[in-house]
Amino acid sequence: MVTRRTLLGAALIVAVPLPGATLRPSVFVRVDPDGRIVATVPKPDTGQGVRTMAAILVAEELAVEVADVTLEQAPGDTATYGPQGVANSFSSRQLTEPLRTASATARCLLVAAAAARWRVPAGSCTAARGRVTHPRRGALPYRALVADAAALDPATVPVTLTPPSAWRLIGRTDAGRADAREIVTGRARYGAESAPAGRLVAVVARPPWIGAVVSTVDDTAARAVDGVVTVVRLTAPGDGQGGVAVVARSTTAALRGREALRVTWTGGTPDADSRTWLADLEAALPPAPPAAASTPQGVSAATEAESAAAQAGPAAQAGPAAQAGPAAAQVGVAAAERVYRLPLLAHAPMEPMNATAHVTAERLRVWAPIQDPGSLRTQLARQFGLAEAAVEVTPTLAGGAFGRRIEPDATLEAIACSRAAGAPVTVRWTRDDDTRHDSYRPMSVHRLTAELDADGVPISRTHAVVTWPLTVLPVFGNPAIVKASGDHFPYAVPGEVTVTLRPAPLRTGFWRAVYAGQFGYAEECFLSEIARRGGHDQVALRRRLLPADSRLRRVLDAAADRDGWTGGPGRGAACHLDYGSAIAVLVTADPATRRVRRVTAAVDVGIPIHPSGVRAQVEGGILDALSTVLGAQITVRDGAVVQSSFRDYAWARIGDCPEIDVVLVPSEAPIGGLGELAYPPAAAAIASALAVDGAPVTGMPYGVAVG
Repeated sequence: MVTRRTLLGAALIVAVPLPGATLRPSVFVRVDPDGRIVATVPKPDTGQGVRTMAAILVAEELAVEVADVTLEQAPGDTATYGPQGVANSFSSRQLTEPLRTASATARCLLVAAAAARWRVPAGSCTAARGRVTHPRRGALPYRALVADAAALDPATVPVTLTPPSAWRLIGRTDAGRADAREIVTGRARYGAESAPAGRLVAVVARPPWIGAVVSTVDDTAARAVDGVVTVVRLTAPGDGQGGVAVVARSTTAALRGREALRVTWTGGTPDADSRTWLADLEAALPPAPPAAASTPQGVSAATEAESAAAQAGPAAQAGPAAQAGPAAAQVGVAAAERVYRLPLLAHAPMEPMNATAHVTAERLRVWAPIQDPGSLRTQLARQFGLAEAAVEVTPTLAGGAFGRRIEPDATLEAIACSRAAGAPVTVRWTRDDDTRHDSYRPMSVHRLTAELDADGVPISRTHAVVTWPLTVLPVFGNPAIVKASGDHFPYAVPGEVTVTLRPAPLRTGFWRAVYAGQFGYAEECFLSEIARRGGHDQVALRRRLLPADSRLRRVLDAAADRDGWTGGPGRGAACHLDYGSAIAVLVTADPATRRVRRVTAAVDVGIPIHPSGVRAQVEGGILDALSTVLGAQITVRDGAVVQSSFRDYAWARIGDCPEIDVVLVPSEAPIGGLGELAYPPAAAAIASALAVDGAPVTGMPYGVAVG
């Protein structure tokens, strides 16, 4: 018979502190016997600072400093850690509550343990600076309380989160990245640096034109290169993108071996040309609505002439066609129309693609800079017929991702090479490989129309989009999904958005902001053009179309106040509402020299956990926007990507960087996403600021032929 005395005795036995016990309220947080606080970060850090965010949250709730938190990276394991993907600006939204709750639980258990030892109410004790204190009993460091706290039943201890009024760190610290010292001193380990001892290196001879597959291989000369171990024929998609891998004892030997290969190729589209693709997309545009097509006034009056001038470049835009623009604008216009053409874009992370794999009879181990280690582990287990317990995925630091590292192609190549070589193998992509064999942001063509009232203010709109699906994920073959991803028009102008998908002629994938970067660019450029032609200030028109109490109106007002906005030539404005956050971007530029001078961005992300991290993310989105508006694009000629590296994929240099001012707008909204937020409005505002008076923006890059 179980009596009350028996139950109490059992509880007392369970509560006996165990020497060397660790306090572990959840898989995310633990306090070691020596008092060391460890945060296990379930999501990879691709440069967005998720580790720093985790350290701030844990330090806040455990009443210590950020430097007192040791960070550990979780392996790929969704069963233990939940979703581990770094995509769709979800990291802060998914991690804040569990990290805060786990850390607050640890703090409350430590306080309860101290109170029990002192025989005082827990409410009379406080935690601060890694100690629990009492006005009369003194103070005990966490390390003296860990065993007692670990023996407590968390269900018996009330847990309270630190209220915002008492925050010391969340939203208040501008400390740098938690791992900044390791990064700048070279101790931080990125993908290709994280391989085990004795690993080999592989590089891949890749298809010379889109879709080509290997026909014949003569690897005699390659195998004769000193240091070459083996040559592996890869077959897509099970081994990545396909090609011929040379596995060697060093990168130099692998590259020399690749040069010595004699490979013939077949299939694919050796005559592919991105100009033809663009024409195909434009031909698939549905006709403009009758009101826009039949109205010869306003914006639509000079569409074709201005489009030709815009594509000819800034000098041509200042000519007669450009001068015709203002004369066409008049009070009482009935409709406006514009077509925008957007190019292919490559991801171009600073760290090219790479992965390391070690295949043995019992296990498959992977080390790679990836965006979703948990899902990759599950995929590999299914693909190779293994139990998940036999697959180990270790995410490393990544030198940028922007959607590219969701894909497993480099990992699959490393696995194929390791299996063939019987050793761990690191597959390295060169910069040229990375540029010419990416999964690109799709091209798209947009026809926007608007009906205008007597003041030239839009009262209805249409937006027809023709683009390609993302081949990386079959669900994006559904136009409704593409529309949901891209259509975030925030203004009080009713309208219809339609999406037409054409078959993708090459690999396409997630690129920062995904489809919103294209939809938002066209919509905001169009609205700025309508404002100019109707004699409206760009900011004033947006204010008119936004509710006074909206988040976008507040950030737009904050940006205008900080900027000292007065409108006029060389100014551009744009807004964006997405990922649970709001942003407005204002730009000052010199159209004659194509120089962007200043960018002011006001952002509302709810709680800005790490303010300097927020600013860094916004700055990164602005510089991506600057790069793509000023000239970066991917083109295809004779079946192959023309661009090969930063020497011709023209990303912004340090000297191109404008003055950037990021304003954080206070808000009581829930925590929002950030990593992809700034790119769409920054690109539109920059393009609008660069527009020569009367010559509209008709695509991206501005003033450069697309395709």
